[in-house]
Amino acid sequence: RASTQPEPSPEEEGLHSDLDLRASLFAMCWSCFYSLINVPSRDILTRNPLVYWSDVIGCEDAKRSVKEAVVFPLQYPELFHGPLLSESWRGVLLFGPPGVGKTMLAKAVATECGTTFFNVSASTVASKWRGDSEKLIRCLFELAIAQQPSTIFIDEIDSLMSQRGGGDFEHEGSRRLKTELLIQMDGLTKRSCEKCQVFVLAASNLPWDLDQAMLRRLEKRILVDFPDAPSRFRMAKTFVGEYACEAAIEGIAETVASKTNGWSGDDIRLLCKEAAMRPLREFFESAGSAQGVAVRKVAREDVVQALKTVSPAGGDGHGMRHRYHGWARNFGSV
Repeated sequence: RASTQPEPSPEEEGLHSDLDLRASLFAMCWSCFYSLINVPSRDILTRNPLVYWSDVIGCEDAKRSVKEAVVFPLQYPELFHGPLLSESWRGVLLFGPPGVGKTMLAKAVATECGTTFFNVSASTVASKWRGDSEKLIRCLFELAIAQQPSTIFIDEIDSLMSQRGGGDFEHEGSRRLKTELLIQMDGLTKRSCEKCQVFVLAASNLPWDLDQAMLRRLEKRILVDFPDAPSRFRMAKTFVGEYACEAAIEGIAETVASKTNGWSGDDIRLLCKEAAMRPLREFFESAGSAQGVAVRKVAREDVVQALKTVSPAGGDGHGMRHRYHGWARNFGSV
């Protein structure tokens, strides 16, 4: 039986194809946006870093300053009132040598406060597609607001927010990303009247390279210094405690503390790891896998020998310490 439906006119056919094109374009754009907004939740979002204050050895001055700026306003909101204290800090910068515990300190803040932790680096927000980096920054802050209380931790922020005005040497995409990040941080300040509980923590090994506009928004600038002798002693006891006998731990820790002035916590960890490897090397070289032969415990002599082969990544640290302390005197805010 012949169909009674009229044949579509050329105008109707054009309208249908135009609607189909718009629908396919919308589906494609939504797919791109969905994949874009999933980047923060897939690669950046951490529900609970499981790092506590007790895990951060040393950094006592930095811990006190961070607690005052971030932790106490969350735990005791009734004490922070009035025109000055009711507004939370816009951002906190942790600066200092590599390996001293800046990232660990930020994770401890998120754990102890029970906030959602967003761990951001240059690789997670950089994109080769035009405009995607700015969209990622915007999605990141919107997701942090939706998941508040939350902590946005920007590691190696100097790689993202170096000083602007480099002329032809700075890419246009880099300038747009920096501008968007500054705008989003300003947006957190405007939301302060709504009790927005989103905090920005940033870490940098090169604070003198940071853009001045970003420094103004990072109102607290805290030096995380090399560990002092008591902190180095506690680190050594923690690192070698499982591998040395009880009677030798104190002597090993004293040796490490006295010989590692100007070393970072990560340097001390590598030193203790090398000392712990020496009994294993002896075991494999002499007894091999013979049954009944036990691996001996780590002794003080292992640390002495390890000191001959392990050096701190930043040299003796004295030149670095002088520069960081000089910058802290001029720009620090604790």
